Amino acid sequence: MPNPTPPGVFVKELPSGVRTITGASTSVPAFLGYTKASANDARDATPKPFTDAERAVPQKIGSWREFAARYSIAGITKDLADATDPATIHTLERCLPLAEAVHGFFANGGGTCYVVGFTSPQSAASPEYLKGNVDARTGLAGLETVPEITMVAVPSLWDMTADASPDKEVPAPEPAAGLSRIAEVVKHCTELRNRLAILDPPPGQTPDQVATFTGTLASPDTDDAAFTTLYYPWITVPGVDAVERTVPPCGHIAGVWARTDAERGVFKAPANQNLRGALRLETLLTDDEHGELNAKGVNCLRVFPERGLLVWGARTRSTTRDWRYLNVRRLVSYLSDSIRQSSTWATFEPNDERLWATLRHSVSSFLTDQWRQGALVGRTPDEAFYVICDDTNNTPDTMDDGKVICDIGVAPVRPAEFVHFTITQIAGQPGRTT
Repeated sequence: MPNPTPPGVFVKELPSGVRTITGASTSVPAFLGYTKASANDARDATPKPFTDAERAVPQKIGSWREFAARYSIAGITKDLADATDPATIHTLERCLPLAEAVHGFFANGGGTCYVVGFTSPQSAASPEYLKGNVDARTGLAGLETVPEITMVAVPSLWDMTADASPDKEVPAPEPAAGLSRIAEVVKHCTELRNRLAILDPPPGQTPDQVATFTGTLASPDTDDAAFTTLYYPWITVPGVDAVERTVPPCGHIAGVWARTDAERGVFKAPANQNLRGALRLETLLTDDEHGELNAKGVNCLRVFPERGLLVWGARTRSTTRDWRYLNVRRLVSYLSDSIRQSSTWATFEPNDERLWATLRHSVSSFLTDQWRQGALVGRTPDEAFYVICDDTNNTPDTMDDGKVICDIGVAPVRPAEFVHFTITQIAGQPGRTT
């Protein structure tokens, strides 16, 4: 017998059956670098500092204050101020590039990052040590378990090429030694395909030396180059301990990427943007020097009158038409990740026209939204993308193999990197005579 109800209007909610695609994360970097061991850390901080074991695995950090507490930045700066032995000073100073990178990330608009620490700053970190171990979740391998990461930077990379020096003067890092560490970073990003490496050239290099250095990296027509970015020059910052120092720009650049994503979208090239928290550049470039480096895939930092310090480049190291521009590579990775993560519901569903139609509808709706936001080129959605998931690409053979194939093509927006104006003088009218 039905339950008695009073007269009135009753609403029953039913699921629509429509599958939507949610955009994946685009603005979460991972920073790897030297940090102080935690043996002598005070345990009354809030939040408490991480132990050595905790520092060796990826840790999610939501603010500079949290990072400073978790990684004992106050202890590092105090010990550095009190130290007199050159070896101790150099060891402690090697902990600060990681801190400066994280500080620069948050200062430039970043929201969340992951940190992997190496707690032996007195020693070099071999390529194998940087690569890490999947089971132990250390090094780059530990980042494989964090799918939301979309950028990888190693601010301590050039310090990792040698042991801390006992001499008063620190020797310059050896570029050849850094290449093997860079190769591990690039290999990690290329294999996972949803994140890009933000690399820094060796410190103290001239534009000519940087141009030579780029020739030692992976060939620009390889797949590796499409997942690699290089920024120059290094920057001078106020210092987390109020002592000015020159540091690699990778952390600040990651913050600019995150800020651009939030303000405009991942399809917008993260360039022509102010670099916050930087006092000056290590090297001031001329237009000719910049032009040569830009052609080699180096994104330069420039100072312009009354505009301050700007990021003035948005290229990967690739020379191929498809992957030359940073925002195109990031957009395609974003679309791929979003569609893949939001389509797992299709696994083990009946492989028939109903499934194909649902996939076509959800992917087309998602790409239409991207087109409306300005991420794709075209006057209509049909010009901006296509989605094929029917019996033309899902044949009996593929169905027997348990496969559902959905072919997608997109037309990404490319940046207006070179803006040309033609200016012509118009001759004045002849003057009147009286």
